[in-house]
Amino acid sequence: MKSKIYWIAKTAVFIALLITLQAVTKPAGQFVTGSCVNLMLILSVMTGGIASGTTVALVSPLMAFLLQIAPMPMPLPLFVAVGNISLVLVWFLIGKIKLPNKIVNNIISTIIGAAVKFGVLYAVMVRFAIPMWANEKQAVVMTAQMGIPQLITALIGGAVAVIVLPALLKATQAIEKKTA
Repeated sequence: MKSKIYWIAKTAVFIALLITLQAVTKPAGQFVTGSCVNLMLILSVMTGGIASGTTVALVSPLMAFLLQIAPMPMPLPLFVAVGNISLVLVWFLIGKIKLPNKIVNNIISTIIGAAVKFGVLYAVMVRFAIPMWANEKQAVVMTAQMGIPQLITALIGGAVAVIVLPALLKATQAIEKKTA
């Protein structure tokens, strides 16, 4: 029971941080907001596990829709969630591999995760969802947003995660030992 409550609390903290960062960084544009979102996706999966990361990955585009960070018609935010989940899955699968040097492991996760997220979003959004649900004006803007900027923001978020993650993992492990 304790572990379930702890998981809920961790996930709730990451969702609260995600929503706050989305709202606060909205005026700074896609590169800042997107990088912060990707950072939260990575930190949530690496500290809270696959369920926590997936939950944050699903909440993120829905909050972006509600906050009108990336104005797009429904159901397009659901397709953005697929891209987010792909990043979470890569970090979960590669990030959990026991390599002698965790920083190298995290750098590999960053590069592969960014490439996979970019590929998934390009395929799902640019090639499928945008032509199907967006009008011509929306399509131009969203196609630009779902291209190279997604790769860049995932790389930036991953780079910050490489720096922050060791300290965060150490802190969460200390808390887990105290509550056990």
